[in-house]
Amino acid sequence: MEENKRIILREIADEMKNSYIDYSMSVIAGRALPDVRDGLKPVHRRILYSMSEQGITPDKPYRKSARIVGDVLGKYHPHGDISVYMAMVKMAQDFSTRGLLVDGQGNFGTVDGDSPAAMRYTEARMSKLALELLRDIDKETVDFGPNFDESLKEPLVLPARYPNLLVNGSNGIAVGMATSIPPHNLGEVIDATIHYIDNRDCSVDELLKYVKGPDFPTAATIVGTEGIKEAYKTGRGKVKVRAKAEIEELPKGRQQIVITEIPYQVNKARLVERIAELVKEKKVEGISDLRDESNRHGMRIVIELKRDTNANIVLNNIYKHSQLEDTFSIIMLSLVNGTPRILNLKEVIHYYVEHQREVITRRTQFELDKANARAHILEGLRIALDNIDRVINIIRSSANGQIAKEKLIEEFAFSDIQAQAILDMRLQRLTGLEREKIDNEYNELMKKIEYLESLLADELKLFGVIKDEMTAIKDKHADERRTEIIPAEGEFDVKDLFEEEDIVVTLTHLGYIKRLPADTY
Repeated sequence: MEENKRIILREIADEMKNSYIDYSMSVIAGRALPDVRDGLKPVHRRILYSMSEQGITPDKPYRKSARIVGDVLGKYHPHGDISVYMAMVKMAQDFSTRGLLVDGQGNFGTVDGDSPAAMRYTEARMSKLALELLRDIDKETVDFGPNFDESLKEPLVLPARYPNLLVNGSNGIAVGMATSIPPHNLGEVIDATIHYIDNRDCSVDELLKYVKGPDFPTAATIVGTEGIKEAYKTGRGKVKVRAKAEIEELPKGRQQIVITEIPYQVNKARLVERIAELVKEKKVEGISDLRDESNRHGMRIVIELKRDTNANIVLNNIYKHSQLEDTFSIIMLSLVNGTPRILNLKEVIHYYVEHQREVITRRTQFELDKANARAHILEGLRIALDNIDRVINIIRSSANGQIAKEKLIEEFAFSDIQAQAILDMRLQRLTGLEREKIDNEYNELMKKIEYLESLLADELKLFGVIKDEMTAIKDKHADERRTEIIPAEGEFDVKDLFEEEDIVVTLTHLGYIKRLPADTY
């Protein structure tokens, strides 16, 4: 009996181990973790790239979500349609995403946890900020790889002209590791990046002067700065986020607590239910009425108190027992060259700046090649116009285009491209004005080529361009910080204990050093 050659004998433990490791790696690199360069997971990158390819830009009408999702599924992302749609929905929710990447029309869900309408009802297009993620992608700035069936190419990373990983944050659960990066303020992050470009050996503390802390789309208040510093220095930390609540006086000496902002990723409807449960379980005393008065103008949860109840005590109790005060864990895990790494704030900015250096270098090289190719053609046209009678005679006396081309190359030492351009030239180009146009275009191109070559030769100049372009994005898209940061009780900065004064530092020959107030000195 002939053995079946396709049966491979293997130990089941080895097979399980190897298969699980392969699976883990694919989840880590191809699904759950964002790339440090553009801050996107593959599904988000594919959605934005597909929208850009279909031309669904902010200046065009909205397009049905089902159409966008279908395109992403068929071309780039062979997974479930709901997973693609939910990823797109999240990029359009102003309570989930700090810098919106999708501009949605229709019901895209609410902060109460209501699900969005089905994709056949909603419509979407790219947001203005998303254009900055894709800007220059057509200038060979990033690498492309084959899609799942190798019928198309897709970008492996986007040019990302602003630091999107920090601006929009990310969270994802891979196998054996998780990432949780909070959103930040676009203006602050760009200021920090520019400071880093100018001072490569700066400390994380210096960057903290620009990036004050996370900036959540749902605003609220961060209590305490120790967790923030810890997270930015080590890549891991915890931040306490507290709802914004005000105590209002009512007639007859009663008070009510009004909540207008809640912590990030907290479900408002569940929060209100939880407060009602606390009253039922008698964990919180003194509440007479609880209403959710939120409408399209903003959030407003009202907690009415019984007479002679201390509002601050009630509020502190609700903070303690519900998500009115929540902890946001920060784990700054992202993919660096395809490998998951926990990074501090400076390292995230460092990898982003390196990415921008590559993008701008490649864009400059692309534009330089294009300008050189055009200049080459113009040089040929100029020579032809200087010897126009001779050129016309050659063309007229030739039996066909191929022979005319060969004769021109032989006579004037043109390249193949130049000779073809002369044969394609319209008679109109022989007029005096057209001749002037060619000269002007050639001179402009020469200036452009010189500028582009100087960029490639001088790194400082190249970084100047990166800074200018980022500043322009900041001026156009940055908004005010939403999340307020207050020190925790009993938390103070050592610097607050000293008053500012001018001092003199003296150093003796023997190496002793001493500080004195200037007036004493």
